[in-house]
Amino acid sequence: MSPAAIGDLERRRLRWRARRGLLENDILITRFLDRHEAGLRDDDLAALQALLDLPDGELLDLLLARKQPEGALDDNAVRNLLERLRFP
Repeated sequence: MSPAAIGDLERRRLRWRARRGLLENDILITRFLDRHEAGLRDDDLAALQALLDLPDGELLDLLLARKQPEGALDDNAVRNLLERLRFP
């Protein structure tokens, strides 16, 4: 899926899914999407979906670089996305 192929419905679903229970996660992810949503590539979307599957506490630890991705999350796409999320 190219950035142009991300339709309105998918964007709304992504934004809805990005709403988190922890305000800190919500702010970081929403700000990232405000700036970069239009340019997200397939690998970015897959990495973001994988991060959004995490519990809020684990996600916050990764976003604040208190922990590094491990296991299935330890790949280049997730690491690159985390860098962009941490330093918009």
